[in-house]
Amino acid sequence: MAVSISAVVLLGIIVVVLIRGGTVRPAPALACTGFGFFLASTGAAPVITSAISTVTGWIASL
Repeated sequence: MAVSISAVVLLGIIVVVLIRGGTVRPAPALACTGFGFFLASTGAAPVITSAISTVTGWIASL
């Protein structure tokens, strides 16, 4: 749970910085956010969560 909250905060900060910097427009950012919410409710969510947990575990072991 702590990893997912940290990832959400980090990704949220990155999106805000990209929007404010003019790299990403608000409409595509909202589309990607909506895609993420819909993706989280599909069968792919456990696979994605497992992959993220594996990567963060690997990084922590370095």
